[in-house]
Amino acid sequence: MKELLERFVRYAEITTTSDIHKDICPSTECQWDLLRLLEQELEDLGLSDISLNENGYLIARLESNTTEDVPVIGLMAHVDTAADVSGTDVKPQIHKNYDGSPIVLKDGTVIDPAEDSHLGKYRGETIITSDGTTLLGADDKAGVAEIMTAIKYFVENPEEKHGTVEIIFTPDEETGKGMDRFPREKLKSVFCYTLDGGEEGEIDSECFNAYGVDVHFEGRAIHLGDARGRLVNAVTMSSSFIGMLPQAESPEATDGRFGYYCPFEVTGGVEKADLMLFLRDFELSELKRRIEALKTLGKAVEAMFPGGRVSVSEKKQYLNMREHMDKIPEGMEYLLKAAAAAGVVTTSEIIRGGTDGARLSEMGIPTPNIFTGGHNYHSKKEWAVLSTMEKSCMTAINLVKLWAGQEVRTSV
Repeated sequence: MKELLERFVRYAEITTTSDIHKDICPSTECQWDLLRLLEQELEDLGLSDISLNENGYLIARLESNTTEDVPVIGLMAHVDTAADVSGTDVKPQIHKNYDGSPIVLKDGTVIDPAEDSHLGKYRGETIITSDGTTLLGADDKAGVAEIMTAIKYFVENPEEKHGTVEIIFTPDEETGKGMDRFPREKLKSVFCYTLDGGEEGEIDSECFNAYGVDVHFEGRAIHLGDARGRLVNAVTMSSSFIGMLPQAESPEATDGRFGYYCPFEVTGGVEKADLMLFLRDFELSELKRRIEALKTLGKAVEAMFPGGRVSVSEKKQYLNMREHMDKIPEGMEYLLKAAAAAGVVTTSEIIRGGTDGARLSEMGIPTPNIFTGGHNYHSKKEWAVLSTMEKSCMTAINLVKLWAGQEVRTSV
């Protein structure tokens, strides 16, 4: 699909980096650029009931063209990109008929199939990367492009019968706050799908439980020349706290179903310091155990630094979507059929992370996650493969048809 590639490149070139430190939504002004472009493109497609609200949630409907009573479903993706590396001035590079050798980009960035086993499988395919100075933004502009291409297919082929489809684009997914202000009351969907996955065939119906934890260290400042017995250094307190975290329960030491503590950011000085942590686990009981452990560590640091104070506060970010999928079992059944008809061998995966779908599932609309064809997210070595993007788009088209009781096929 030439149009799918063109859409993806167009969206990837627009800066949409979100900011975890901002409490507004969207957290960055730049996200509006893509949201408003999508709003205009949806209007140009003739969709109805298009709404872009003050918090950057864009919702539109492809109205049913059948007299049958077909359930409303949703397709969802997020417009923001992560702040882990620069997402400004992205310059997508198209590598047609990839020859299987290392892809050499700017700034010494090399994507080597000897280190990235997935890449080696796509010899002869079209690979998209950044120029090596930024991330690419396939997370999640690949999903955005796939949804838009699927919707245009139905607009241009009115003989294809379908029910009402809600298109949902969200800001700030990468901050973990993207659904905090979501207008749930606007949706009529009984089931939804996020297009926010990675490798071809990955179908995600389970994700981490996630909490954010803020630890505040209160020290006591004094001139360093008079510090003996009087100074309580909040920086040293925070360092001691981090040093007591179990290294065996860190992101870099765990995989599969093992959760972790992740110290994410430290700010402050001698008198006051703040530590931001992410806690992740597939079992909520284990996550709560970690919260209690952090409170115990806080008391230990207070004992080590007389006069210092430590406070620990937690906030839920999202919960495991697992328990919601069985409420409407045909939603997953249709997904597996849709992918198979698109020529995809599916695998049931767990997400060592989360999506807006986890939050929407909590709100009562089961929302599993579909592969989009991206790899190495949040890095300068990010890449996407066009053939998988096409299969993701075809899977979305097939889903709409299956919910309407229609036959599906492997290509448009």
